[in-house]
Amino acid sequence: MKLKIAVCVVFAVLLQTTLPRFWGPLVFVDLPLIVVTYFALRRDVVLALVVGCVTGLATDAFSGGLLGANGFTKTLVAYLIAALVTRVMLDNPLVRIPVIAGAAALDGVVFFLAHQILGQRPLPPFVETVAYKLIATTVVGTFTFYLLDVFFSERARMRRQFAFRRRAARRSLVRR
Repeated sequence: MKLKIAVCVVFAVLLQTTLPRFWGPLVFVDLPLIVVTYFALRRDVVLALVVGCVTGLATDAFSGGLLGANGFTKTLVAYLIAALVTRVMLDNPLVRIPVIAGAAALDGVVFFLAHQILGQRPLPPFVETVAYKLIATTVVGTFTFYLLDVFFSERARMRRQFAFRRRAARRSLVRR
């Protein structure tokens, strides 16, 4: 399972750094944020924080920008979503859409504020960049969540199947 997570993180970071070179508008899709949000929604807070930190720092290392800015924003987003998931059930695929949109907006705002606080060069127009990032990440994230569910669901499917068999076996023992 951990190997699958590592492959998923590496794949997202590599795609994030290489795809915008081939087509410019893909710069607004934040694949590492989608992966971080997906693992934060799985109700494992420690895993979400580790994935957020590693994904953000790897993105920073390849981007050549402010080292630690993406690491901080992705970890903060992972923590807030994981804290929300422990209080509210967000298992419905339609509820995930506003969560990924909120994560994209929060990530963009915190990233901009981190650059402003540390006195880095001005970024492109703030509102335009965050709006495009929000739309692109939400659309791509919706489809990517489905693919990640398929990729990580075999174990859960087997667990449900065995739970049903155990319930059926217990019923037959009680009736005798």
